[in-house]
Amino acid sequence: MRGIKRVVAALTMLVVVLLVVGFVLENQQSVSLSFFGLSSAQMPISVFVVLALVVGMMIGPLLGVLFRTRRHRGLAAVHL
Repeated sequence: MRGIKRVVAALTMLVVVLLVVGFVLENQQSVSLSFFGLSSAQMPISVFVVLALVVGMMIGPLLGVLFRTRRHRGLAAVHL
């Protein structure tokens, strides 16, 4: 069963990587983002989107851990 899970996980990652590479190749138009008066350099759209994807993939699990530890602390206080 573990072997099947690994194969499915590997295939899923391969599909995600191929989709990201396809997206990068299709979105090469240069743009500049402006946010609260700050402007970025001219870069392809795909750079900004992939950067947002990576930041989201790092922040998501951190928030999950943060809320999980808060929930466990709250439950421990109730059981005392």
